[in-house]
Amino acid sequence: MSMTPAHPDASPLGKPVDYADHYAPQLLFPIARQGKRDELGIASGQLPFVGEDLWNAYELSWLDVRGKPVVALASFRVPADSPNLIESKSFKLYLNSFNQTRVAGVPELAATLAQDLSAAAGAQVQVSIEPLSARPQRHIAYPEGVLLDTLDIEVDRYAPAPELLRADGGRPEVSETLYSHLLKSNCLVTGQPDWGMVVVRYTGAPLDREGLLRYIISFRQHNEFHEQCVERIYTDLLRQCQPRELTVWARYTRRGGLDINPCRRTPGLPAPVQVGEVRQ
Repeated sequence: MSMTPAHPDASPLGKPVDYADHYAPQLLFPIARQGKRDELGIASGQLPFVGEDLWNAYELSWLDVRGKPVVALASFRVPADSPNLIESKSFKLYLNSFNQTRVAGVPELAATLAQDLSAAAGAQVQVSIEPLSARPQRHIAYPEGVLLDTLDIEVDRYAPAPELLRADGGRPEVSETLYSHLLKSNCLVTGQPDWGMVVVRYTGAPLDREGLLRYIISFRQHNEFHEQCVERIYTDLLRQCQPRELTVWARYTRRGGLDINPCRRTPGLPAPVQVGEVRQ
């Protein structure tokens, strides 16, 4: 059974809440994606991309059948074509509701999480759980590409400005990866800052790198959820520069024990290898 999405203002973001420590799937708060996609001119059922939102959880714990705590890392993949995203504070509260809940084992917990999260997203969510007793490892690395942040530029735009994006159609097509650590946006509801790295991989006319960096910085005072920012970047690049192939992904620093890493790409392209950003 799927959940009915609601307006972001009705979410637990920015509001005092009681932390439930027993299983409470009703805490999950879905938000319809289509409202923001309408702003971008993306019609329902006509996505110009495929992709997923990769969530990593660092504060997952539950009780085994004898009452002994288990701690674990977990990851969740929410497909971009799901009708809803899941509001992050509600996700955190939901995960914390397992703290005093007895669970028979990892398979049972994974099945419960997949069922509840899929109901909230409106599509199948993939779940992976790694107890710390199994010594899971995290891979932290930098993208194999060109860092834009050392460009010596003057900046005066701090709200999304797609007109800053340009490609030189008179030059031969290139395939390259460009990235920046200077992405900052703000929560759509609370206005709290969200920090991240954004990566642009494309094949097409060469992008103006200074314009791209100015564009990335232009999100600095913009209020939008992580997933929506990445879709805006993808859509603006596609319309302004018309690359033949395009992948955009961001890795945001964690909040409340969760980090969110949306990826959007041209249909048919493989998903990029996801590795942790040094600030995560």
